[in-house]
Amino acid sequence: MEEIQWQKLSTSIYENKPLFKLQHLARTIQDTNSDIVMLCEVGGLESLKNFNTMFLNNEYSPILIEGNSDRNIDVGFLIKKNQSFYFDLLTHKNRDLNFLYPHEIASKNNNYPLKITSHKFSRDCAELRLFTREIDKPFLIVLLTHLKSPLDPERIDPNGTERRAAELKTCVEIFTELKSQFKDTPILFAGDFNGTASSVNTDPEFLPLHQTTSLKDIFEIANVNSENRYTFYQVRSGLRSDGRQIDYCFIDDNFKHLLNLQSVAVCDFKDEFGSPIKKPETLEQKMALPSDHYPIVFALDNVKI
Repeated sequence: MEEIQWQKLSTSIYENKPLFKLQHLARTIQDTNSDIVMLCEVGGLESLKNFNTMFLNNEYSPILIEGNSDRNIDVGFLIKKNQSFYFDLLTHKNRDLNFLYPHEIASKNNNYPLKITSHKFSRDCAELRLFTREIDKPFLIVLLTHLKSPLDPERIDPNGTERRAAELKTCVEIFTELKSQFKDTPILFAGDFNGTASSVNTDPEFLPLHQTTSLKDIFEIANVNSENRYTFYQVRSGLRSDGRQIDYCFIDDNFKHLLNLQSVAVCDFKDEFGSPIKKPETLEQKMALPSDHYPIVFALDNVKI
């Protein structure tokens, strides 16, 4: 099928993701042979189902609950079929962040009418539970989020920092509640954090993650060199690009022994010959990649199922 034919298949107001990018993404997922794929910026459950059916040989079960995004980008999962466990997906999209913007607080203090009492997640903090018999006895929990981006079209929150901080704080609250309820269950906290959430040079909005929880970045546990952690490249003028890690997976320090240290890596995109594609130095090179974010891959060993 040619690209023009592919685009004509959609009845949406949004264009389909280009065919060559979908094929490339599918190859990347199949090369990793992942049991669970965590995804951000998915255009809905129908898109995820179509991707699984048309490009992944229907090898996965696509699961997604539509979140709060006003850009139609959701978080979702692909779970390899024929596993020895069941799964359930919960949403925290309706949970209050206990957050208002400064101008809204001022209006409230001056008794001006407000339509809201608190904002909610920009997208969601989706909660995946894996279990064998009883749903209330999971053997693994995954929290997947996509925190507020630096975009600020309304010019009310420079770089989205305050909203992102409120979302992170609420994610930490959810993790703490789950840890208290499921003391013997490993919990992962992953996603696109849209900032530096590692324990070194931490952006201020992520400090509560390190100050109040036992969560550790899997790259830090595996002692991966900082330059090998980059998941996003900002292309600058003059054939220069700056790499950053803005995508993370954290695991409770009490369960870090489950992490296969040799498996932790940022996955390279590969060409048709199986060779890694060099990191983008121009906007054209970046647009040729299947995604503007590089995937994180890792394995957990000896999880008690």
